[in-house]
Amino acid sequence: MLQVVYCNHQTAALSVREKLAFSSEKLQQAYAQLRHRFPGAEAVVLSTCNRVEIYTAQEATEAAPTHRELVEFFADFHQVPVAEFLEEFLERTGPDAVRHLFQVTSSLDSMVLGEPQIVSQVKTAYQTAQENDACGPLTHALFQGAIRVSSRVRTETHLAEGRVSIASVAVGEFGKSIFDRFDDKRVLIIGAGEMAEETLRYLQSEGVGEIVVVNRSAERAQALAAQFERARPEPLTELDRWLGAADVIVSTTGATPPLVDLDRFRAVRKKSGGRPVFILDLGAPRDFAPEIADIDDNVFLYDIDALNSTCDRNRKTRQKEIDQALKIIDDETDRFMQEIYHRATGPIVKRLREQWHEISRDEMTKLRTKLGHLNASDLESVERSVERIVNKLLHPPLEALRQEAKAGTPHGLVDALKRLFHIRDS
Repeated sequence: MLQVVYCNHQTAALSVREKLAFSSEKLQQAYAQLRHRFPGAEAVVLSTCNRVEIYTAQEATEAAPTHRELVEFFADFHQVPVAEFLEEFLERTGPDAVRHLFQVTSSLDSMVLGEPQIVSQVKTAYQTAQENDACGPLTHALFQGAIRVSSRVRTETHLAEGRVSIASVAVGEFGKSIFDRFDDKRVLIIGAGEMAEETLRYLQSEGVGEIVVVNRSAERAQALAAQFERARPEPLTELDRWLGAADVIVSTTGATPPLVDLDRFRAVRKKSGGRPVFILDLGAPRDFAPEIADIDDNVFLYDIDALNSTCDRNRKTRQKEIDQALKIIDDETDRFMQEIYHRATGPIVKRLREQWHEISRDEMTKLRTKLGHLNASDLESVERSVERIVNKLLHPPLEALRQEAKAGTPHGLVDALKRLFHIRDS
């Protein structure tokens, strides 16, 4: 059984998602608890600024973790009451779970349609699950399939054209509504991950005048700054200074508790002269307390959820590409499920064929001794007739098995065939 439980930017507010997010530091602990609670289940955790998801897989449906059990895992791990997120926490199983991951990895389920970062995030999540011994044959097949499907969507559609990164949409839409130009602006980047790098790449294309990178790890800040002109690293101890000196602030850390609370920014703001400042908070959990937006009229604070309306407009203009991508994903989902069901029914089909043809060969050996008066050609005709009879007798049960497998692994029919024809598990 394949399933996913999740919340994302479409189902839950950022205030809910940030409570349920898994930091990279806590993933090892999360996998340890998942193994303890669900010892027979494969699992992959995908936690980004826009979504929190756990994919699980198990051969036996009755032994798989239930929706409620996974919800309780989230509640216990994050110390968040179930009532605070239960309605926003959805479940998909079987083909629907596969289709969901394929859409996520292909960026159809992203806030910014066609954004490339999600593929890297899915790969990282899959790799982390492998490192924590949480994967198995079903999740291996599922995530390798998702990465392959995303490549096909990117190649066969135009979803990846235009503004497709969160940074390009946020800066392009919001930043340009505040500033006419960026070449005379000082930019502060807090964080040194992929989101920070993507934002820097876009800002450099806009010709920003000066870039300061601050990160908990000085080495990572230095490595990121070295990739861009007019960028330099600064120590985290100097954060307050640069918060007051920057015109544009982009934060991507997702620190807990918030990196900059109201009192801290208010103190910084008193020294800044009150000039306009554009703050783009891409962290989940958020890095800046939401109340900072109300300090004065020249503080423009936007978080991930503020992008929704802009991204919805972009989505409506690209419906043709979406439809084409969805068709690819539906075809790939059907193909994937058929392969999974074939894996489940393949062994019994093979053993049933082998068993019946072994019986026919044994009977033909006995028959040859009784039909010694026949020539080789006649004996071969008899043998072919026996083989055709066996195949015709096999056809009804195997066809029933094939038809039932289209809707899922037919455990009941498989068990019945084993009992009827005395097929033993190898």
